[in-house]
Amino acid sequence: MTATAEPTATAAAQSDAAGEPAGTDPAAAFAELYGREPEGIWAAPGRVNLIGEYTDFNDGFVMPFALPHTARAAVSRRDDGVLRLYSSDVPGGVVSLRVDELAPHSGHGWAAYPAGVLWALRAAGHPVTGADIALTSTVPTGAGLSSSAALETVTALALNDLFELGLTPAQIAVAGRRAENDFVGVPCGIMDQMASACCAEGHALHLDTRDLSLRQVPFDPAARGLTLLVVDTRVKHALGDGAYAERRAGCEEGARLLGLPMLRDLPYEELATALTTLADAGADESVIRCVRHVVGDNHRVEQVVALLDAGDLRAVGPLLNEGHVSLRDDLRVSCPELDLVVEAANAAGALGARMTGGGFGGSAVVLVEEAVAGTVAGAVVEAFAAAGHAAPGIFDAIPSAGARRLR
Repeated sequence: MTATAEPTATAAAQSDAAGEPAGTDPAAAFAELYGREPEGIWAAPGRVNLIGEYTDFNDGFVMPFALPHTARAAVSRRDDGVLRLYSSDVPGGVVSLRVDELAPHSGHGWAAYPAGVLWALRAAGHPVTGADIALTSTVPTGAGLSSSAALETVTALALNDLFELGLTPAQIAVAGRRAENDFVGVPCGIMDQMASACCAEGHALHLDTRDLSLRQVPFDPAARGLTLLVVDTRVKHALGDGAYAERRAGCEEGARLLGLPMLRDLPYEELATALTTLADAGADESVIRCVRHVVGDNHRVEQVVALLDAGDLRAVGPLLNEGHVSLRDDLRVSCPELDLVVEAANAAGALGARMTGGGFGGSAVVLVEEAVAGTVAGAVVEAFAAAGHAAPGIFDAIPSAGARRLR
């Protein structure tokens, strides 16, 4: 998951006839800025995580799927060691950098994400000599939907194709994570980049973040008469600053006290005993809560996979509710707006709901019967108005394709 407000701005979440949110074609901007046509256009999606939060940096299990919202890049190679970057969504024009001067934690604002990808590829020994890149995005920013990972993935995919690097989708994701971890300085796990690079239309991605093994699990709510709504609260609380790293440290301390490499190695059946052991050892209550959440959410991922395999999507709802309670009470990364989405949606007849992403704002997912999706969405909007909050953004989450070349 991405643990920071993400860098690219977004168009409104409106869809064209093909289901892709309307956005600017980066090719026109590329030609105007750089005086030539791009060698190609690539797209990489944002994602929503169905279940499995704060588990990826514990070598655990996650279950994201790609959204139709994408970052798009028009790209051409350069052989003179120059990297030029432009985003139609960010004011300030073209950012020009020397590839041999790229260094971690050197700033550059939004441009650090694509620049970090080029740095990561070169650090891994790949002969990337420069590029002209024009970007646009329809992935909502600050909504916990991984606009940063989409930006990293689309850059890595384009450079992989143009420089014929031969990277697999998983290796593209690893390059994106290294850019975010080591260049930008965000200690995220691998889920967001893997989801953007590897998801398949009509499926959720059951990912083991330890060895990056994955399975595409059929996930088509509409075929079951259901809708999965994404509710963007449009808030990001300052309380979240640094909280991701604190939770990660708590998880690592819990694993250390239990003598485990990672919390992934604690079976769910042994959780109660492990919590007693931690309490008897005088572990901080925050560490105990981290352990309880991570091991519990790993188990919830496995339960959801089994339900989807059995075709029982409706039974996923209560597990979403359980996941939210754990994120709210154990990990303590929710906020009043996210709690209000869950409470209002469930009161209006949703099958289940939970916050998704890093928390302290961002988005929630709501599983609902298609026939009452409008009623549930309206109840959430009314609850926000009654509480004095700005109206949330709400859209259907359609499991979509992962990163690909468009032309």
